[in-house]
Amino acid sequence: MPDSSTSQELYAKRIPIVPRSIKGPFRNFKTVVLLLGYVVYFGLPWLPWHRLDGAPQAVMFDIPGRRYMLFDLVVHPQEVFWLALLLFIAAVFLFFVTALVGRAFCGYFCFQTLWTDAFIWIEHLIQGERPKRLNLMNRPWSDREKLIKVGLTRLLWLVLSFWTALTFVLYFGYAPDQVWAFFTGQAAGAAYIATLALTITTYMAAGMLREHVCMFICPYGRFQSAMYDPGTLSVHYDKARGEGGNGRAAARAGLRSLDERHAQGHGDCIDCGLCVQVCPVGIDIRQGMQFKCISCGLCIDACNTIMAKMSYPKNLIRYDSETNLALPQPKPELQIKWKNIKVLGYGASVVLMTAYLIYSIATRQSFEHSVQQIRQPLFVTLSDGSIRNRYQIRLTNISGQEETYSIEARGLPVGALDIGSFSRVTIKNGKSVIVQASVKLDPVRARNLEHFEFVIRNSQGESVTDEARFFAK
Repeated sequence: MPDSSTSQELYAKRIPIVPRSIKGPFRNFKTVVLLLGYVVYFGLPWLPWHRLDGAPQAVMFDIPGRRYMLFDLVVHPQEVFWLALLLFIAAVFLFFVTALVGRAFCGYFCFQTLWTDAFIWIEHLIQGERPKRLNLMNRPWSDREKLIKVGLTRLLWLVLSFWTALTFVLYFGYAPDQVWAFFTGQAAGAAYIATLALTITTYMAAGMLREHVCMFICPYGRFQSAMYDPGTLSVHYDKARGEGGNGRAAARAGLRSLDERHAQGHGDCIDCGLCVQVCPVGIDIRQGMQFKCISCGLCIDACNTIMAKMSYPKNLIRYDSETNLALPQPKPELQIKWKNIKVLGYGASVVLMTAYLIYSIATRQSFEHSVQQIRQPLFVTLSDGSIRNRYQIRLTNISGQEETYSIEARGLPVGALDIGSFSRVTIKNGKSVIVQASVKLDPVRARNLEHFEFVIRNSQGESVTDEARFFAK
């Protein structure tokens, strides 16, 4: 029976991860993606764009105007199915990439990865390389150098978090006006609330929680296992080559050359630990595949750096598949296994849905229309015996500028259509108008007419037809 006088912690205390910087192709690729992502995210609200009706901003979510302006494309709420398609495409594309190359999205493109990378870069800039940061971490808070460097680091983290949050808010209005209103206290309350919330969450996620977001908060790290198969590429340690028969050993006297190591049954791994030191989530890739691994490839850069210094063959740690590593002689070249039902299914879904989205956008008309017959009552018999049907025509202008529309009927005798003074109607961009129309026919024509067409034209010559029925009994 356990001693009740001793307390037992339910969770292990978090050991801060202090990654070492490294150079190499994967680190270079991560840096390029980071810079490109930051240029796009922070730059788009300030990119000017000429518009006939709206703020001259390339990307803006105009909530009061109920429209979303993406360069020359203006999306309205009634086109929300485009968003559904886009989310479907993004999700399936993520599954497709994962089935091919594992968690490549997590390692290079995830917002958590990008902002954590930036925070680590700030930490390295102010506090120095890993040994200096560890030394600083172990000093008491009464140490002046620690207070200054750590304080400056946290301050820059806070500035980047605030800039990130404010930029998000700038997407919902004209950026120069938004900034002026924000700092003069004239912005909407929602802008201040959103900025505060995003500043705090960005600071906590990228500065304090870091790998815990990937391990405990983000669901993708958990359900990715359902998308892996033995042919999926991921970061792997070649255990057979690295361990040999007698395990890995440090490169000391008598164990420096490959011939000496192989003669004594040791593998190529010199147990330097650099692959662990550069890992942003603090795992040892030599222990096999782990759910914490985000497949960023930094351990590959670290290992190849050591292999080059030792004049050993590179790629002891590499992107590979379990299928290839299980072979008696693994193939050294990178092979993407795409010939399976899962990958082909994901790929086909992405292609088909993307093609449909592009087609839907390309064939969108500059206005939306609908003709509904008023059915209460379905028809009315007038005092002179003629029969009248009523219709409701709804027009929505999504052309990007004010437009004038004409409404006429095809298949009716002259004078049968009555739409009052609305034969021509002018509608502002993004607005809708409902036109009441009635059709009156004498009893003989009413019995012989079943269908006719409403023809709607805009000032640019674009026209549509809507078929309507005429009821006489």
